[in-house]
Amino acid sequence: AGWAGSMALYELAVFDPSDPVLNPMWRQGMFVMPFMARLGITDSWGGWSITGESVSNPGIWSFEGVALTHIVLSGMCFLAAIWHWVYWDLELFRDPRTGEPALDLPKIFGIHLFLSSLLCFGFGAFHVTGTFGPGIWVSDAYGVTGRVQAVAPAWGPEGFNPFNPGGIASHHIAAGILGLLAGVFHLTIRPPQRLYRALRMGNIETVLSSSIAAVFFAAFITSGTMWYGAAATPIELFGPTRYQWDSGYFQQEIERRVETSLNEGLSLSQAWSRIPDKLAFYDYIGNNPAKGGLFRAGPMNKGDGIAEAWLGHPVFQDKEGRELTVRRMPAFFETFPVILVDKDGIVRADIPFRRAESKYSIEQVGVSCNFYGGKLN
Repeated sequence: AGWAGSMALYELAVFDPSDPVLNPMWRQGMFVMPFMARLGITDSWGGWSITGESVSNPGIWSFEGVALTHIVLSGMCFLAAIWHWVYWDLELFRDPRTGEPALDLPKIFGIHLFLSSLLCFGFGAFHVTGTFGPGIWVSDAYGVTGRVQAVAPAWGPEGFNPFNPGGIASHHIAAGILGLLAGVFHLTIRPPQRLYRALRMGNIETVLSSSIAAVFFAAFITSGTMWYGAAATPIELFGPTRYQWDSGYFQQEIERRVETSLNEGLSLSQAWSRIPDKLAFYDYIGNNPAKGGLFRAGPMNKGDGIAEAWLGHPVFQDKEGRELTVRRMPAFFETFPVILVDKDGIVRADIPFRRAESKYSIEQVGVSCNFYGGKLN
């Protein structure tokens, strides 16, 4: 709690909220802020919001408010630890039959399971659904229209789709109810002596070490959703995944939108001008998390600077009038030649490594370039 609060205050001190489109928190290397934002914290006591709007009354649950409550909580936990250090020899920790020190670990497990399940159920039933709380961060498939909103639970097979936020609500409600029933069971039913001895239930080390397995499982799932993407890791807060670059995910959507605009009778310039800067920025190799490198620590902004504007979409043509596109750089390449291919994938131009050997250089092939949309439209 103390680390989270301190880290949040540090991030708020270095965070620049001025441009949420071209300088979002994931470009600035923020770590705890995306976790706060996805739970519904978007405003600051400084009067700004991560959506780019100014805020007059953010209330207590602002970024700073959450950070300070974590620090207060850590202080209270510290005081509680001192209390338990001093009052360690309580009757509660002794077997009433023998007077020997003993912990009823199965009952303690039942208490902890019941309380954690109550929290799990409450989060899904009240916080996520907006019944008593803000909801969570929900966005479209391309990370353009994201905002905090209430989410209705999804109880059908669609709830198992990792990109469906409704599954987050229903999962927490279902897991909470199941855990509450299991907690009551463990509080009321005593384990058989053979099972108690076989699983070493009276040994605190066994109990603590085996519980790490459950934490590992949760961490394993979370790391998977982080890398592959899920409703729990919206790209507006955590950035795009490498697979969205590999598959040309945003490029396909941009081309689809341009095609739709052209079919409506708009010019190429007007069609590209309708593409949001946010969507164009996602389709940039510098935003691919697989392009960092092993020893390149720090935020993306340290690598290639802060994006100031979208210059537009370049359309290349050779002197024969063929439209050329730049071959996308695969994620695992450190360097990659600039190759321009036509619609059939045939190489028509390049920037050669050895100019004496060149046959397809920009000058030889007569490549021209026009920009559509953006600053150079």
